[in-house]
Amino acid sequence: MRLRVLTLLLAGLLCTGAARATEAGHVHATGAWIRVLPGALPAGGYVTLRNDGDRPAMLTGASSPAYGSVMLHQSSTDTGMGRMRMVDRLEVPAHGQVALSPGGYHLMLMDATRPVQPGQTVQVSLRFADGSTLAAGFLAKPANAL
Repeated sequence: MRLRVLTLLLAGLLCTGAARATEAGHVHATGAWIRVLPGALPAGGYVTLRNDGDRPAMLTGASSPAYGSVMLHQSSTDTGMGRMRMVDRLEVPAHGQVALSPGGYHLMLMDATRPVQPGQTVQVSLRFADGSTLAAGFLAKPANAL
């Protein structure tokens, strides 16, 4: 009887650890903000993602109730011409970090459901390859913010 109880207890502890072993469970978001542009122009979302896990985490997308569409993009400059392209995923290295920042990787938030004003916090759900999500509050800043 004691062995059975001990076995069940150990199995429960292993299941609890496995539930936490999601990609999002090891990633922390800091410094999250969006640049609000005038009118119906898309906003840019920026954040630093830190992965405390032993394996890389793969960011594959995002969503927000404040925007109809959120996509992962990368900006670059080629022969003096600014370019932007959609990317399917972004790796957050094990025990490392990646910054989504102006001029590089960023979230493109389009089709605001209502006007977003500087000073408001916009909720964004970051989605990872294993299906897990990380909720983060992004502070809205004016168009001239750096």
